[in-house]
Amino acid sequence: MQHRIVVLGAGYTGAIVAGRLARRLHREDVAITLVNAEPDFVERVRLHQLAVGQRLTPRPLGEMFAGTGVEPRLATVTGVDVDRKAVAVTDEHGAAELPYDTLVYALGSGWDDQGVPGVAEHAHEIAGRSGALRLRERLAGLAAGQSVLVVGGGLTGLEAATEIAEARPDLEVALAARGGLGDWLSPKGRRHLRKVFGDLGITAHERTTVTAVGPDRVTTADGATLPAAVTVWTTGFAVHPIARATALEVTGTGRIVVDRTMRSVTHPDVYAVGDAAMVTGPGDKPLRMSCASGVPTAWQAADAIAARLTGTKVPRVPIRYFNQCISLGRKQGLIQYVTADDRAVRAALTGRLAAVYKELVCKGAAWGVANPILTPARRRRVVRPLPRVDAPAEATA
Repeated sequence: MQHRIVVLGAGYTGAIVAGRLARRLHREDVAITLVNAEPDFVERVRLHQLAVGQRLTPRPLGEMFAGTGVEPRLATVTGVDVDRKAVAVTDEHGAAELPYDTLVYALGSGWDDQGVPGVAEHAHEIAGRSGALRLRERLAGLAAGQSVLVVGGGLTGLEAATEIAEARPDLEVALAARGGLGDWLSPKGRRHLRKVFGDLGITAHERTTVTAVGPDRVTTADGATLPAAVTVWTTGFAVHPIARATALEVTGTGRIVVDRTMRSVTHPDVYAVGDAAMVTGPGDKPLRMSCASGVPTAWQAADAIAARLTGTKVPRVPIRYFNQCISLGRKQGLIQYVTADDRAVRAALTGRLAAVYKELVCKGAAWGVANPILTPARRRRVVRPLPRVDAPAEATA
């Protein structure tokens, strides 16, 4: 019988795991099913571009994985029973159940309204494709001189504000950040960021906490109001709630607790990758939710699964940071070099060259999803009988 591997979610991490496993294991030995709610691979790092009307290259999962042995399954995950080893899904035919021998949980994250009144009703988000498309429609309907307020001064907020301001110079674009503008960056990085904001006419409301969102304005912690015909909420991400409803051990925020091979500490036949996993990196600091964090966790999980199934030594994939890549519209960028634990160093690349660098990173990430070049092409046979699952290793949380 084939060993059934079910991967939930075809974002960067889930798609990489599926493709990497397909290159490591013989098709006669394993059946790899990749479950996703959309038929296409979504480049999440480009959703701010989609929101301003730019056309993104369609990447159908069926074409990406044609001939690989990975079977894409278009369905929405509605539940996971880790004791019965089954996934509940809903597709065009109704409810169904997928049994598994090994499960990879890569359902990722969505936007986090943080319980702020009015956000769910009035704000827009770009954490998913559907949200970006709704924002695109709303922005297209704005008249010249109307206001757009981006709430959140992290990477997503900076990219959204600059992309909107560049695409629509006729709008009044502002950003509200709890701290200083780019206060985690190096001095060179901060100077460049402020210059770009100035050139694009973006107003920065620094050290400003938004406490309520209305249809045409927001309220701040000091009682002030800021005009906002459109509010874009980018204050962070929240993980998919399904894991919390399972018997898996999760953190208070719902992230699955895993060991250093991305395997659940309570259910050894379950692996979690990307935003869904609680992973610590250098300095025992939790990895931030990002593509840069998620990709190496996907490599690690795939390599660990393949090694355990084939009876070989489990490799250790180094997980660390090198830089933060920030697009500031299509013409400007900022590459902030960082330490292994994600702290800014003095060096930074700015300007047009940084924009080209970021574009190459985005293209490389998408290409690498279906072309895992770091994986040896030689497939190994699954050990028969399958190796007995050993005890979970030390947790990383």
